[in-house]
Amino acid sequence: MKGLIAKKVGMTQVFDENGNLTPVTVIHVEPNTVIATKSEDKFGYNAVVLGLEDLKAKKVTKAYAGQFPENITPKRHLKEFRDFDGEVKVGDQIGVELFGEVSYIDVTATSKGKGFQGVMKRWGFHGGRATHGSKFHREAGGTGCCTTPGHSLKNIKMPGHMGNERVTVQNLKVIKIDPELKVLMVRGAVPGVKNCTLVVKAAVKK
Repeated sequence: MKGLIAKKVGMTQVFDENGNLTPVTVIHVEPNTVIATKSEDKFGYNAVVLGLEDLKAKKVTKAYAGQFPENITPKRHLKEFRDFDGEVKVGDQIGVELFGEVSYIDVTATSKGKGFQGVMKRWGFHGGRATHGSKFHREAGGTGCCTTPGHSLKNIKMPGHMGNERVTVQNLKVIKIDPELKVLMVRGAVPGVKNCTLVVKAAVKK
């Protein structure tokens, strides 16, 4: 499994040799530092812990700093990747070149929070007729049964909090990799707001 921690820059568009336009998301991949390695003999599985973005010393507690080796500055973001491809050791720097031979990736992030929303925005309901006197424009309709069981069942699609949850978008095609700019461009959109933290992995299904 190949994976890194990255930052979302935003969306733009690129043109290929034939002039075809492709919308892409620009992902900035600063070099990740290997914080620790885990072996199957000791932990029961193989994994690599990567860190991104240095923290100021005054913002680090002793308990948090204890998991970092002495020669490594404590990092703001940590992520464990199981069965990591390639041989690495503590202190190594891994950059965007890790995805040099990867064609498709999966991106995980926290989606944009949209607050309390109705069923039309949250679930895509069509709503009622918009004509005069319908009194049923954007409502959900009946959600429960009558006498039996006499209450709404679980998992009924209703209004509620939308967004601000962990989302993974799979099989995003890698359009371009620029090691000098530390940039990865993928076709389509990825979850999250600008400058949010992303977890980028080689695609599981492709």
